Amino acid sequence: MMDLAQQLAATQALIDDRISSFLPEPAGPAARLLAAMRHSIHGGKRVRGFITIKAAEMFGLATVTVLPAAIAMEFMHAASLIHDDMPCIDASPMRRGQASCHTEFDEHTALLAGDALIIRAFELLASLRTSGLNAEAVLRVIGEFAEATGAMGLIGGEAADIEAENEEPEAGLLNFIHTNKTAKLIVAAGRSGAILAGVEQTALRTLTEYAHHLGLLFQITDDILDATASEAELGKPVGADKALQKMTYPALLGVEGSRQRAQEVAGMAIAAAEALPAYNDLWIELVNLLLQRDK
Repeated sequence: MMDLAQQLAATQALIDDRISSFLPEPAGPAARLLAAMRHSIHGGKRVRGFITIKAAEMFGLATVTVLPAAIAMEFMHAASLIHDDMPCIDASPMRRGQASCHTEFDEHTALLAGDALIIRAFELLASLRTSGLNAEAVLRVIGEFAEATGAMGLIGGEAADIEAENEEPEAGLLNFIHTNKTAKLIVAAGRSGAILAGVEQTALRTLTEYAHHLGLLFQITDDILDATASEAELGKPVGADKALQKMTYPALLGVEGSRQRAQEVAGMAIAAAEALPAYNDLWIELVNLLLQRDK
């Protein structure tokens, strides 16, 4: 059996090979918009898509069936990065080792490309109704995805993140920001795969707990890397959180305190992973990989 690194690489290769086929070719009056969408889906580790696929496999659903849902997660993530990078938010000229969307194209194209990727993500989830999956499960996934990514989820967390700039770090608000802007999409990725596969409620609750802690860990380590890594390692500017006076764990606890908090959250994720019905080692390895990430 492949180890985690090999499985991640295989999933990344699969998604990278197929992802552009889920977008129209850049032609006609909307060619520039479509080119911007394609530009912005390049790169990334495809962790969210990986989680969707492995959660589905864990409960018996084949990768080919759940692939549109996995790519929907990646489209939503890419859209959030496009908007994050724009001059009115984080003003980042680079993303994933290449020019950010508004830098490569322009601001209005980037704004619309992000919007279009969000809509396309919902189209892909709706398309699952034609694949023989339970219609109620597909509808549930769409509803949960909307909640996880809207004003009470990802977008709400992004808004709170922006409004908290220059504010004194506060643990409750910081947890709200991290939970919503990062963890909820990772939770949605796992739950979507599992629900489509017909998971039972007890296992779904455990998977949700695992994905929540994994999402928090992902953002804590991201905050640490912004404070400690180089631009070459991350493929984007570093030190942006401090420059913008973002509310982050290093701002609240310092780098070493943040590393300790990451260990605590990792422990909670591992405890949940051990209670899952299958793939326990894989889910635990994913936690350890995030703890050790350097980009």
